[in-house]
Amino acid sequence: MKKSLKKDCLAIFKAGVKAVDPYQAVYNFLRVEGDFLHLPNHTFKISAFKNIYVIGAGKASAYMALALEEMLRDKLNGGLVIVKYGHGADLKKIKVIEAGHPIPDENGLRGAQALIELATAFGKADLVFCVLSGGGSALIPLPPTGISLSEKQEVTKLLLGCGAAINEVNKIRKHLSRIKGGNLAKAVYPATLICLIISDVIGNNLEAIASGPTVADHSNFFECKKILEQYHLFDRIPPAVQDYILRGLRGEAPETPKSEDIIFKKTINLIIVSNSQCLEAAEQKAKTMGYNTLLLSSFINGEAKEVAKTQAAVLKEIITFNRPISRPACIISGGEPTVTLRGMGKGGRNQELALALGIEIAGWKGAAALSAGSDGTDGPTEAAGAYVDWRTVERAQESGLDPYQYLDHNDSFHFFEQLQDLIITGPTKTNVMDIIVLLAT
Repeated sequence: MKKSLKKDCLAIFKAGVKAVDPYQAVYNFLRVEGDFLHLPNHTFKISAFKNIYVIGAGKASAYMALALEEMLRDKLNGGLVIVKYGHGADLKKIKVIEAGHPIPDENGLRGAQALIELATAFGKADLVFCVLSGGGSALIPLPPTGISLSEKQEVTKLLLGCGAAINEVNKIRKHLSRIKGGNLAKAVYPATLICLIISDVIGNNLEAIASGPTVADHSNFFECKKILEQYHLFDRIPPAVQDYILRGLRGEAPETPKSEDIIFKKTINLIIVSNSQCLEAAEQKAKTMGYNTLLLSSFINGEAKEVAKTQAAVLKEIITFNRPISRPACIISGGEPTVTLRGMGKGGRNQELALALGIEIAGWKGAAALSAGSDGTDGPTEAAGAYVDWRTVERAQESGLDPYQYLDHNDSFHFFEQLQDLIITGPTKTNVMDIIVLLAT
């Protein structure tokens, strides 16, 4: 039973990921016919532009750029995209720089500097495509003068480990950057900017995706300080960052561009694919496999261990009362939970959620689940996530493993590694948050 349920979970997950392929998404969204470029609600005459460039950042950006390179052919002059290590593509005219994620590194800094220099060289008669996806925020670190990359790295580590939601993390990132929070659009102006976006945030908030480099920012320095204080981090961040935020509050450091800024009159931001399409495709796959299905939500967030309790409650309800749907059942959810680090183990939010879920459904015969990142990576590990079922805890204890201890130490990777229940896909070249698959048979 375990083997077939695990196989089913994987098939459903993979169907969801396949539906949000970035290369295909660009082809589905854009059309080039002769001298005309067609987008939903927009048509451009290509010959009206002097030059056409492609820039961008994110785990999926190289394959989005590849599609544009093929579509535009000799009409394309060049460009630059920055991707996570291992997420590159073979591009002819567009340069690819690989950099660190989720913690920014020197390659990312060099890439961001090259990107902003290229952007400021564009002219009024140029057309610029910007391809953005999840991961873009960490891949283009360009701190203000007076703040070093290492200081920004320290702030990022503190934020990622405190349980803050990604939109809160990105508000800080935007105010510690010369490229995020609308600043890339500011650099590109007065060229025409078309930004194609793969969403990896709950609710598809444009300001949050890759920290919104081409979008007006509605957050401010006051919110940044409030978030840092809420998570008891303000006194722990480097003094140079503290000073910069305080200067921002006094109006001595520049705010991010706001919606009334003229630069956004020549900027078009378009989401070409999101978590919803991924979940819908996963649900359709489950139906073809004979499951009664329910797409529960694409807004899953909160502490991974708490999310696990709610997901387990749904499974228990189905197994006990055949509601809200009857067995054999498949419940699909998506979103981006968080983890508050308390131990020194290795893992990611999907593996932690799966371990907590495995504990909750222990002994509930017929219950199984998978939680995995659509990008193929979960936290600082090579796994996308993990699989559990009603026998996971029993199997662990038979092998001398204490699941509660591994959970307390945030060491879900090593737990699932020993049970051979890690989900390892390698880079999927896309990123639309996480997928949670629940099965009740």
